[in-house]
Order: sequence, then C-alpha cells, then structure tokens
Amino acid sequence: MSVPVNLHTHLEGRVRPSTAAELASAAGVPEPTDGWEAALSLDGPADLTTYLDKVAASYPFFGTPELLARIACEAVEDAAADGCAYLELRFGPATHVRDGWSVDDVVRAACEGVRLGVARSGMPAGIVVAALRKRSAESNLAVARAAARFAGDGVVGFDLAGDESVVPQIAPFVDCYAVARAAGLGLTCHAAEAAPGFRAREAVELLGVTRIGHGAHLAADPELLRWAAGSGVTVEVCPTSNWFTGAIGSVRAHPAPVFAAAGVGLVLGDDNPVQTRSPLSAEREVLTTALGFAPDDLAALDARSVEVGFMPDSTRAALRARAAEMHSNEGPEPS
Repeated sequence: MSVPVNLHTHLEGRVRPSTAAELASAAGVPEPTDGWEAALSLDGPADLTTYLDKVAASYPFFGTPELLARIACEAVEDAAADGCAYLELRFGPATHVRDGWSVDDVVRAACEGVRLGVARSGMPAGIVVAALRKRSAESNLAVARAAARFAGDGVVGFDLAGDESVVPQIAPFVDCYAVARAAGLGLTCHAAEAAPGFRAREAVELLGVTRIGHGAHLAADPELLRWAAGSGVTVEVCPTSNWFTGAIGSVRAHPAPVFAAAGVGLVLGDDNPVQTRSPLSAEREVLTTALGFAPDDLAALDARSVEVGFMPDSTRAALRARAAEMHSNEGPEPS
C-alpha cells in the first residue's frame, strides 16, 4: 500500500464538465454543440498549443471570486475522491484578473476554495502560484508578490507555466523567483517539455528551483541526465499529458524509466486531468502497466513525493506516519 501524492496538477485543468454546463449560461458562454466534456477534453495526442487551447476553454468560468473558489474546492474534493493523500494545485492568477478584481483577490479566492475543499474532504492541499511565460514582466512580478503575501496562508509554492514552445527562455523570470524565494515558497518550473533539456538546467541554476515540471527532453542528453541525478533535482512526471502535448510519441515512450535508471528523483502528477481524462489514479496505472514500475518503485516515488512536496512540516509528518502505518499493516512477505 502507498500514500498517493499529486504534485503537478492545474486548477484550470480540473473544471468539472458538469460545473461548466451549469455555469455557462451565467458566464455568457454558448453551449458547445457536443457538450462541455467534448469542449474541454482532447480525443488524443496533439501539440502543446492545441492542448493549452483546450485548457483555456475553462477560463470564462473563473470570472468571479465565488466561482473560482467553487472550482478550487471541487478540484480538492475530486482529487480526494480519486484516492489522493495530498494535493498541490497550481494556477496562473494573471489569467483570471478582471476589472475591480486584483491579483490578490484572485489568489485569496483560490486559497479560500482550497481551504473549503480540505475541510470537506479531510485531504491536505496547497496552492502553487504560477507566473506565465507570455505575460509581461510587470504582470509576473505582481503575481510573485501576491504569492509572497499569501505564503503560509494557503500558498505553498511558485511555478512558471505557459507555452514553452513559444517562450522557452528562463532568464526573464529571475526577478519573480527572487521574490518567491524570499517569501520561503517552494520553487518549481515547467521546463524541457516543449524545449530542449538544457532549459531544465537553466531553471535550476538561474531560478533556484528544486523541482522541474515534465522535463521530458532531459532524457535525450546523457550528460544532462547525469547532471540531474547529481544535482538532486526532482522531475514531476505526467505521462499521459506529455503524450497529449506531443512531448513524447506514445505513452510507452515516456522517459520515466530512463530517469529512474539514471537515478533522477521522480514524483507524479496528472497535469490537466479533464483534458486527458486521466486522473492521478490512472497515471499510477500507466507507470505500472505501460512503463514497468514495480510496487517498490511506486513506493519510492511516493516517499520522495512526501519529502519534496511544498507542504508544512506537520503535513509531512502525518503523511510519513500514514505510510509507516500502512507498511506495518501489510505484514511480512509470505515465505
């Protein structure tokens, strides 16, 4: 038995189609011909831009603090129902700012929704605030400062997200990460998903991140693999999502086994499960059925997830204790 932890999932990729259908009329959004599940989900692999367009179809439903809080609450509840033991929910606040509604208001609403979801589900969770590659330096600094103001009050980490195939550079975001680091937030970065592997190393060396989102193209360079293993950086793998964005040719081609064999630390996420129709429980099955992970490999992944998650020490201690209790209850192997 194990303690499943989801360290890479996006709020915008977790809008229930049923919630979208309910809110569409009030948001002034026409009902799609084939319904909201088809409008939000992909039928199969595409490219990163097409994938992100599907995610963006959910943006009209984040138009008020109440709606954002509701979606955040439901995201936590859905993850708990899927068997998750801890969730880090990332999102890009700048996308949801409206007239009369500041970045702080957006972050506050997300934190309130997550708190309600935690209270209802009993599963701990935190927010990872994301700067966005296509946004201005001014906008991203405002987001970083808002994240810093909510550090310890719902926000646990800071990320860089968006279309890496269009804006692959890392250096323009150094100042944002300096603000987040000074606030004590955990640092991660989407990198080497749609850009070469060296972008992941840049993220570690320029931004100070301890985790890399996706990092699929790291596996193509033996020297970078050795660097990743030696640096202690953790790669957040999301196999089905990487297939759907075109980062890999098939789910069986995902480099998770290559990373593991090279000694690179791994954790698991489901990225945008509404778009891929593959929540964390399904991603765990992908690891075992398509990528050859044994139960001990999953247990090691879960243990690392607990250690590198941007969670409070009290949550980490509780998850360690839960894992230890599960292990003791399994009893000895039969002789």
